[in-house]
Amino acid sequence: LYFISHIPITVLIDLQPLLPSGIAPRALTDLLQQYATAFRDPMMLQPPEWFKAFIYCEAFLQLPFFPVAAYAFLKGGCRWIRTPAIIYSTHVATTLFAILAHILFHDFSKSEHAGPQTLRERLVLLSIYLPYLLIPLLILFTMLCNPHYKHVEKRKRK
Repeated sequence: LYFISHIPITVLIDLQPLLPSGIAPRALTDLLQQYATAFRDPMMLQPPEWFKAFIYCEAFLQLPFFPVAAYAFLKGGCRWIRTPAIIYSTHVATTLFAILAHILFHDFSKSEHAGPQTLRERLVLLSIYLPYLLIPLLILFTMLCNPHYKHVEKRKRK
């Protein structure tokens, strides 16, 4: 369900900062604006270049993986998902560590759009991003530790 839900979130919301102004429907830009204002997330309205690079990774690496992963996990028993899931989880966890550190330690007072100023505001914004770290870490742990995914098939010799 994580991967299925991530498809519309990515397509409709997360990719907006990469689009030229006026391309996205007004209702979606308003939704992004409301989110960014309510949770004080200036990165989604005016992303730093490093954050834009992460959005490009989401568009071209993660988005194609979402339906594949959704299929594998909903079907169940697909051992072939192990390596792609390890790559995905490691990549996402790495990007999220950088994003969470930025939320916690960056001085947002110079941002054009309102960013978190108090610890409470930073923790609220952190809570929005945190599931996108925890779920991939859970997937990584499952792929590395679950005996079902660790099983290696032995090929017969001819």
